[in-house]
Amino acid sequence: MVTGIIGKKIGMTQLFEPDGTIRPATVIKAGPCVVVQVKSVATDGYEAVQLGLVEARAPKANKPLAGHYAKAKVPPTRVRHELRLAAGAEAPQAGAEVLVSLFADGDRVDVIGVSRGKGFQGVMKRHNFAGGQASHGSMFHRAPGSIGASSYPSRVIKGMRGPGRMGGERVTVRNLRVLRVDLENHLLILSGAVPGAPDGYLVVRKAVAAKPEPQPQVEPVKKGRR
Repeated sequence: MVTGIIGKKIGMTQLFEPDGTIRPATVIKAGPCVVVQVKSVATDGYEAVQLGLVEARAPKANKPLAGHYAKAKVPPTRVRHELRLAAGAEAPQAGAEVLVSLFADGDRVDVIGVSRGKGFQGVMKRHNFAGGQASHGSMFHRAPGSIGASSYPSRVIKGMRGPGRMGGERVTVRNLRVLRVDLENHLLILSGAVPGAPDGYLVVRKAVAAKPEPQPQVEPVKKGRR
């Protein structure tokens, strides 16, 4: 059995629980996906499947890719991703469909995506530096401060935090709870936020280290003297 699916972020919303609790949620169009390639220990050294996300318009493929898809008898896809199989599970056949029915309400999932790119940023925004005094002629407001000694080692130590490009990186958010699964519309509603902007591609997989939902601690009411 495949452990995940490829999806596309639609946006955020909120859901109301029966007790009136408001939960922030993210809506993901998960699938439908097709199995483009099946990898085995005999041929590749490990077990996995390559999935392709089926969209409204099939992209054009060059000759090598067209042959790759023709071998599985599936249309070309814009996005492909490789996912491992569950331990001891039987691998699906090439061309098989992978749907959002893979998940159920209450499941725990990990979401992998690319974070929003924020361009070149300073140390206060990029690394949460405190900065200097804002007034009284300090002339030191948003600068990083000292980044090394002049005598020894006479260089900047590797890994020193400084200004640079922020965002646009692969991010994994773990242990999000599945709130709703819409099989008809291929929708997956998850609790909380996921990386990336709307229309960004995501990989939703079953949580590697699932954790239970934290329960609120209610202290017993102490009866005072009358």
